[in-house]
Order: sequence, then structure tokens, then C-alpha cells
Amino acid sequence: MPPTSVEPPPAHPRLVALDVIRGFALCGILIANVIPISASVASDAPVTTALTTAGNGAVDWLHLLVDQRFFPIFSLLFGIGFALLGESATTRVARPRLILLRRLLVLLALGLAHLLLLWPGDILTVYAAVGLLVLLPSTWLPRRAVAGLAALCLASAILLGAGHYAMVPGLFLLGTALTRYGVTRRIEDSTRAPALLALVLGAAAVPAAWAQASFERVGDIDTPGYRMAFAIAGVLIAGVYVCLLLVLFRSPARHVLHALFAPLGRMALTNYLTATVLVLGVAHVVGHPERWSSRTVLVIAGTVLAAQWLFSTLWLRTFRYGPLEWAWRWATWLRRPPLRVTSRATSKTTGPTAERRTPSTLVT
Repeated sequence: MPPTSVEPPPAHPRLVALDVIRGFALCGILIANVIPISASVASDAPVTTALTTAGNGAVDWLHLLVDQRFFPIFSLLFGIGFALLGESATTRVARPRLILLRRLLVLLALGLAHLLLLWPGDILTVYAAVGLLVLLPSTWLPRRAVAGLAALCLASAILLGAGHYAMVPGLFLLGTALTRYGVTRRIEDSTRAPALLALVLGAAAVPAAWAQASFERVGDIDTPGYRMAFAIAGVLIAGVYVCLLLVLFRSPARHVLHALFAPLGRMALTNYLTATVLVLGVAHVVGHPERWSSRTVLVIAGTVLAAQWLFSTLWLRTFRYGPLEWAWRWATWLRRPPLRVTSRATSKTTGPTAERRTPSTLVT
């Protein structure tokens, strides 16, 4: 019988590839969000999720590579993290769904604060609401049903052209299904599978991206055809990005990827929220975000990410979790987790196997 006390799970081998993919996705999300966040500085500015506008040929390439290409990755990872946390809680507490419920309620509170105080385009409230309405109930379903619902939700959202928020339930369920079928635990074990999948997804992404660009060239962006092409291209290109990262993760580039993206990924919640504050500060100082070129967007995003990378890297040398990740974990388990890295933990996290032995932040 599982223990009845509610405790944070102890340190265990982490899936470092998830940290890297999460950090990579965070970079793309920030690039896509610089303009929408900055536009919200003006009280009468509309909230938009588009990086660029159709017809602006100078930044079409950035639009095709970035806009709506990274939120599917982040959404998939949230579903994966939720399922991993559920597995961990099941072995440690008598009522694991209560842990999951608190996790989502705290995220909802953070999202509402972010939405009401900083930026109306916040995604955390959507994640928390979908988690409560879809992810939590899915824990009572067999994995086959979860996989079927994931396919149904994704197909419906894409075919109906319902927008990127409508794709969140399907992506959440897909991440959960991958974990429950054991795929997540094996993502670091193969090179051939992600390489072949990248080729297949890339071949399908080319015509989808071409169709999207064709609609945009003629300004026909209010049609179901455009929304469908946009959604399909976004999911396929996101899949290509993930597969290529997994291939590179099995190469000598692994250590470079880990150094660049893992600190950002391990503190994704902290970095997501602080990025809004930093971009709003830049917008107040520089002004006129509607005039910013793609180069300006990249410079702003790069500067913010460089500052966050430096802070995250230095912080994680001393602490196990990011500040908001630690507070979120505390509220989830109702017990304060250790924050500082002990000398024993430090000795275990030096050397070539260190990245597999650090405490894991499963849901960010």
C-alpha cells in the first residue's frame, strides 16, 4: 500500500533530453512572443499571437520557422511531465490525483496573476484549465483510450482550423500517451528512430509550409484552408525540431546542447514569466514595437535569453530548482523541498554522468 505521507520524491535519474528540448522550445516561444508582449504596452493594442503579419516579405522566413512552431513542443512536454509526475506520485502517496490537482491549481493561480498583471496572452491559464478538464480526468482512462482521444482531438483542431489553443488538449494527451506507453523513457536510447521520423515529418512539412506561404503571399489568411495549412505546418516542423535535437543528443554535440538549453529548460517556469517582465521593460524604453524588424526581435530575444541563461546556470550551481519551480513543488506536495545542492549531491553531479543524476523537475 502506498505511504500516506505527502513528500516530494527523492532525487532520481532524470531525462536530460526533456530539459534540452524544453529549453530549446522556450527560446522559440520567446522569439514568437516578443512582438505580442511588446504590443500590449499600449492599452489599446490588440493581443496577437503572430510574430509577423502576412505580406511582410522581409520577415516571412522567421515567421515560417518560428511562429506557432514551438508551442506544440511545449504543450507536448507538459503532457509528458504531467504523466511522469503522476507515475511518481502513485508510488509515494495514497491519493496521487490530489497531488496533480494541487499542481494544476497552483499553475492556474500563477497564470491568472501573469494574465491580469502583465500580459493578456498568457498560456499558463490555458494549460491549467485544460489540465483540469482533460489531463486529470484522463488518469482514469486506459492508455489506449488516451491515445485515441489524442488523435481525435488533434485531428479535429487541425481540420476545423480552430486555432492553436484548440490543439492543446490533443498535444497534452499525446504527451501523456507517449509516457504511458513507455516511449518517453526511451527517447535518449536511439538515433535511427528519430532520424527516420525527422525525414518523414520533414517531407510532409515542406508542402504544408509551402501551402501556408502561398496563402500568405496573396493575403488569404482568413480562410479555413490557411488555418489548416498553418496548423499542419506548425505541428510537423515542431516534430522535425524535436527529432533533430534527439539525433544531435546522441552525438558529440550532446554536451553543447546540454550546456546551452538545459539550464533554461530546468527553470522554464521562472524564465517564461520573467521574460514577460524583461520584454515589457524593453518595450517601455524603446517603444514602437510595430516598427521592430526581425533583426530587432532577434536581438531583444537573444539578449533576454542570454541573461536568463547566465542567471539559470549560476543559480543551478547552488540550488536544486529555480525559485518558482521550488515554490510550485512546495505547494504541490505541501512540504518544503530542499533547495540548496548539498555537497554530496554536488559530488554526484560532477563528471560525464552528472546530467542523469540531478533532481528532476518534471513539469514546467
